[in-house]
Order: sequence, then C-alpha cells, then structure tokens
Amino acid sequence: MVEKGAVVKAGQMVGEPSGFVSAPVHSPVSGTVKAVADRPHCLSGDQPAVVIEPAETDEWELMEPITDLDRTPVEKLVERIRDAGLVGMGGAAFPTHVKVVPPKGHAFDTVILNGAECEPFLTCDHQLMLAKGEEIVKGLKILLKITGAQRGFIGIEANKPDAIKHLEELTRHAAQINVAVCRVKYPQGAEKQLIKAVTGREVPVGGLPFQVKVLVQNVGTAYAVWDAVANGRPLVERAVTVTGPIVKEPKNLWVKVGTPVGELLERCGGLTDDAARFILGGPMMGLAQHRFDVPVTKGTSGVLFLPPPRPEDFIAGPCIRCARCVDTCPMKLVPCEAATFSEAGKLDKAEANGAGDCIECGSCAYVCPARRHLVQSIKVSKPAILKRRAERARGA
Repeated sequence: MVEKGAVVKAGQMVGEPSGFVSAPVHSPVSGTVKAVADRPHCLSGDQPAVVIEPAETDEWELMEPITDLDRTPVEKLVERIRDAGLVGMGGAAFPTHVKVVPPKGHAFDTVILNGAECEPFLTCDHQLMLAKGEEIVKGLKILLKITGAQRGFIGIEANKPDAIKHLEELTRHAAQINVAVCRVKYPQGAEKQLIKAVTGREVPVGGLPFQVKVLVQNVGTAYAVWDAVANGRPLVERAVTVTGPIVKEPKNLWVKVGTPVGELLERCGGLTDDAARFILGGPMMGLAQHRFDVPVTKGTSGVLFLPPPRPEDFIAGPCIRCARCVDTCPMKLVPCEAATFSEAGKLDKAEANGAGDCIECGSCAYVCPARRHLVQSIKVSKPAILKRRAERARGA
C-alpha cells in the first residue's frame, strides 16, 4: 500500500490482506519507506517487505477507541479485530477475526485463554500476565461478548504461582471467569491438550476446537484485543523472550514487529560464545534460523540461542520397539510407525498411522533412546497428506 519515499505514521496500514484467512500489516514506527523489496522471513525465505527508516519520534495513526462495549454490535468488534491485524500470538499467527467466528451451525460456549507457556526457556506470557493482567482480563471479556460464550477460563501451569494469584485476584468478582490451574506437563499449552485439561472435552481426531464449542486464544492475543478495542491500536508490538545459556543478559523485551533479531541480541549484551543453534520460538517447536537479520513477526514469542550439540545427538539408530514415543505422544499416535512410512514415501500408510494429526510437539524425538528423527520425518510428509485430505474433502 506504500511506495519507496513515502512518509508513514506509526499504526498506518502498509499491507492489506489478499484473502479471508489473512491479516493487514501496519507500520510499527513513523518514518520514511526506504524500499519495498524482498527481505528474509523466518518461515519461507525471502518475502516482499516494507523497509522503513524510523523518525526520531512516533506520530500515531490510531482507530477510534470503542468506549461503550455493551452497546457495540458484535460485528463491529470483529471488524475492529480484523482491521487491527490481530493474529494468534502463541506462535501459530492464525487471523483472530476468522477464529472468533465459528462456521455456520456451530457456536462457542467456552473461551480459554492460554497462559500455560509450557515450552522450556519461554517466559514472555508469564511476564505479560504479571504486568498486564487487568488488560488481559478485559480482553477476555471482549472475546466472551463476541462469541456469546457463557464462561471463560485462563489456563496457567502450576509453576507460575505469582501469575495464578494475580489473575485470581483480578477475576474474583467476575462470575463468568475462572483461573484454571493446570498440571506442569509438556505440551500442556497445545490447544487440544489445554481444552482437555480445562474442560474435560476431547477434540475429535482431525477436528478443530469449535467442534467442542471452545475457542482458545493466547493471553497476548487477549491483551491485543483489549488494546485494539479500547485504544484503537493495531498489532505492531509484542513481548518476546530473548534467552539461552549463551546469552549474556536474558530478558523479556517489548518489541516492535519487524525489528531484526540481531538488535534484540544487542539489547541483551550479546553472546558469551558463538551460537551453534539460533531458534525462533522454543526448543521443542521453534524454527531454526541461519541469519540474524530475520525480523520479529506477530507470532515470535522467543529468540533462543544454544551452544553446539553433542555430535552423537545427530546419529540416529534403528528403532528398538520400546514404544516410548507411543507412551509420550499427546495425540495418542504411533510416531515410530508414522515416521518409518514417511521416510519411505508411503503416504497412505503414514496417514493411516496418524502423520496428518501430528502437532509437531517433538516429544517423541525427545524421548527416543535411538535418537530417531521422528517428528522431523513426520513433518516432511504432512503437507502432502493435508493436501490430499483437502482434495478428498472437496471431492466429497
């Protein structure tokens, strides 16, 4: 929506969505557009980007705040969430305005805010709940109004007692809202596992949460919902954990979307040693990167730097049929079989063994005594399996 040389304000839309399941992009700063060109992206190589040289001070272009929530139609609230460019901030980055409206014939009766943050090293959601708990609760109330759900939960793992106490105090007089204290267990923060832990409901295999009348949103997304509605501010900033055993000063930072990761590292004093592994996200489900100029995106929850692994960690042996991967799989799959068929290119058998339903949590590879690359092998076959599923659904 802008060209080289254009002067933009903070909050101004610079990229408009091209489809229903997409979200607009706003400038996080005031400044001058230096280029509209390809730049590195954490998911898919170089992608078109707007490169902005920041001005000394920010002049904001905000939307009109919505002050009377009770009298505001649901449609207008959904429109505000869409126009603010909100997406799921737990990592998936699925457009929020799409997720809060269930398909025809379905309805929500429960909204769960995900504050479990079960990935090792990551603490930005924990810090956000402590610093912005009141705003998060207000964001949950907005989501309850939009969905028409009768009850809301904030799911938090038991290893965050200060956040639990703080949010219990904030919701003491909110009849619809409860804090659900969850067992400390990876991957407790996965959507389907959190629904099971909080409500006892089980999302069917291959299904989605709306099928059990539940909407799950990250606590960061709830904060962004409040900010967009109450302040008219689009999603251009977020909390990010910068950490790892070789980071000199690990921190949680409030970061503008689009900031190169290298600048975050500078704010944390740099590294004590050369990084052998640089991951966006947590160590279990994060994505490895190979350059420091990738930007923070709306879904970037963590920046993790790790020392070199042991050489033997890369040497995979044969499956010893111990079934540890089966015992640990939160989706109740047989990862060793799904991985074997994926590696052989036998998609039918890989799908029959649940490869398409893998949530890529990495638990199977973590516990495997043979160090098989189980989740990695399954992940390679998933796109083809999901494509075939979609084709069958269209044919039906």
